[in-house]
Amino acid sequence: MMPGGMPSGWGSSKSWTHRSTARDVLRKRAGKTRRRDSMTSRERVEAALAFEPVDKAPLEYHPCGRGLYEHGEAFRRLLKAHPGDFEDFSDMPIPRPPAEACGPDGSYHEYKTDAWGVTWESRIFAMTGHPYRQPLADWRALEGFRCPPHALAEDAAFASYAKRIARVRETRYAKDGWFGFFERMHALRPFEDVLMDVYDNEREINRLADMLVEYELEELRLMCAAGVDAVQFGDDFGTARAMLFSPEVWRSFFKPRYRRLVQFAREQGKAVFFHTCGYAAPILEDLREIGVNAVWPQLTAYDMEELAARLRRLGLACAIHVDRANVMTHGTPADVTRAVHAAAKAFDVMNGGAYFYVETDNGFPLENIRALLEAIGAYRKEA
Repeated sequence: MMPGGMPSGWGSSKSWTHRSTARDVLRKRAGKTRRRDSMTSRERVEAALAFEPVDKAPLEYHPCGRGLYEHGEAFRRLLKAHPGDFEDFSDMPIPRPPAEACGPDGSYHEYKTDAWGVTWESRIFAMTGHPYRQPLADWRALEGFRCPPHALAEDAAFASYAKRIARVRETRYAKDGWFGFFERMHALRPFEDVLMDVYDNEREINRLADMLVEYELEELRLMCAAGVDAVQFGDDFGTARAMLFSPEVWRSFFKPRYRRLVQFAREQGKAVFFHTCGYAAPILEDLREIGVNAVWPQLTAYDMEELAARLRRLGLACAIHVDRANVMTHGTPADVTRAVHAAAKAFDVMNGGAYFYVETDNGFPLENIRALLEAIGAYRKEA
């Protein structure tokens, strides 16, 4: 149906850095860009990934359903006044909760079952809920468990998706996806059980992880064949102070599987972005080794200046993401502005190696969102 089978050697244990490095490849591309004072969005993002100077700091928006729900057209006007370099979500419809999920007092409470058979309970509209019923709570269900069909496997769906990506690439940088099997495992099975299964190296958790990796390899193949510039990975491996697993356990269980996924994407010529919440300092070198180009860390879990220096040494670009839990929710606009400038200085954003990332949670005051985008605008030459 489509091009793009698995290349030979994609499961190799060789480090990506023993082949052509991410930074070298991207520097070659960045070297062909226009002058620094006139870049397209793709040139700008690729220059940042290659640690080359940019004309404006790259900016990415998460599709912020919650921001639109809380602030409506005022939020949309802010998005349009401060356009980014990745896919444009400013025209997405304002989401509304179904009437049957709302109580007489306006409270929201809803249960939804996804394609994987997980029933989610949500009490904050347009935000991810918590697993309520999990199909693999009992390992005896694993024998009959099957992953859902790939949405892009249908010809019509693939053609529509490829057209969407082509439209994005006309003016923007096309990054898509959310690949990561740890969070899928603890959606399918209780979180504490998954932690113990991994620590004990249980046969069933290895079988499930391998099943999910094979599924994601096919998803990656389809997405890469559709023409994306980059793919996004994401799994939360840290608390505020430490990793959920020891580095040794992570390297034994997770790293070989991530290597397969990341190297497949890299061998298709795609950049790889990786998000992980919490403290993940012990595995930053590992992420770079397997071929990750950029990380989106939880900056509050680190000393920001130390992290910036370390990532620059590694050649890992960084998403600058202002603290959502405290500064954006409870701070003043002045606090938000100071946070943006402090991060921009620490990561030397105009000299490459960093980009701004904006995601809106429930409870962000509109004036803080405005302050965030106006402060970022100072690094995007906005009047």
